[in-house]
Amino acid sequence: MSFKVIAENINVMSKSIGPAMKARDAKPIRALAEKLTEAGADYLDVNLGPARKKGDELMEWIVGVVQEVSDLPLYLDTMNVEAMEAGLKAYKNKSGKAVINSIMARPDRMEKLMPFTQKYDAGMVALLWGPEGIPRDENERGVLAAEIVYAAQELGVAPEDIWVDPIVVPVSSQQIEAQGCTNFMNMMPDMFPECMSTCGLSNISNGCPERLRPLVNQTYFAMLLKGGLKAAIVDPLDKGLMDIARGKRKDIESIVARVIDGDVPDLAGLSKEEVDFVKTTEVLLGRKLYSDSWLEL
Repeated sequence: MSFKVIAENINVMSKSIGPAMKARDAKPIRALAEKLTEAGADYLDVNLGPARKKGDELMEWIVGVVQEVSDLPLYLDTMNVEAMEAGLKAYKNKSGKAVINSIMARPDRMEKLMPFTQKYDAGMVALLWGPEGIPRDENERGVLAAEIVYAAQELGVAPEDIWVDPIVVPVSSQQIEAQGCTNFMNMMPDMFPECMSTCGLSNISNGCPERLRPLVNQTYFAMLLKGGLKAAIVDPLDKGLMDIARGKRKDIESIVARVIDGDVPDLAGLSKEEVDFVKTTEVLLGRKLYSDSWLEL
């Protein structure tokens, strides 16, 4: 199975798309959906956030707008249960099921949202956010994953329709905690071999200088691919990242894998790009302390 790219860009937090959503201005949303489709995305994430005010109307409208110009399946992303159901009702399955993004590993969210998978023949993201919040390490993630995957399968959700998201945290502020997600991703192929794995990849670079965010995202992407990552919510307009997703940068995957395995190459024999990936991998692994100047050290 090829890697699945879920486009993160149709988001109410976007400086251009957010106002267009609120004004019901379809033109920029259609243009972006077309651009993301042409860039090679496999899914489009439509993120309305909390959508407290008339969220159901907004979700119904935006699903229609996006599906006018793209046949890609959609991730429907909102905290508003009514808005989620409105989107699922409006969705037309042209090339794949809609995916509920997301269902937290909390009884209240599972009870409200999980039945929609059967009612609307949808997939689901199993978000490993438990009653106490974000899990601290890979073991807590494993417990939450077992609970939510078991509950979904009991309801009749096929394993391949369950997308497990262990929650990526920013390396700039939670360097130690970031290892929990990385380690869980390495465990997941053995725990749930038939389920999908996914994550909001760009969370890893939140708080990093803007000039360094693509490098951090691409490095972490290569790290998670080594652990068996099957899908990720990313920016398909990042060509470097898309090249990795489509298997065009095996050189980067190889050098990152070497560092993970403890075979750190002599930096003197590497290109500037390779050195940057080596140094960034060591920071993301927690072997070197994070600072905004890690590439100069």
